[in-house]
Amino acid sequence: MNETLNQLAEVLEQRKTQTADKSYVASLYSKGLDTILKKIGEEATETVIAAKGGDKQQIIYEMADLWFHCMVLLAQQELHPDDVLSELHRRFDLSGLQEKAQRNK
Repeated sequence: MNETLNQLAEVLEQRKTQTADKSYVASLYSKGLDTILKKIGEEATETVIAAKGGDKQQIIYEMADLWFHCMVLLAQQELHPDDVLSELHRRFDLSGLQEKAQRNK
């Protein structure tokens, strides 16, 4: 699974050098942060609606779109999925309450 994230991260990085008329991702980069954030918001809403509908395949489809656009944001911000995975790993032995309390310090 991490291999898929790494492969996608590589492709997203390569799209930074392509023209917007040849690549959807390049068009997102060229339109800037606000457009990328808007797409994440749209995909998050679609994921919520799919979850409310209870169709597992639709949830998977919408979640894939959400993750994809989140990864576009990571690449745009010069971050890698491993940065997020490292943070999740750091939290692994903490309770959610513990982790939240540490953030508020």
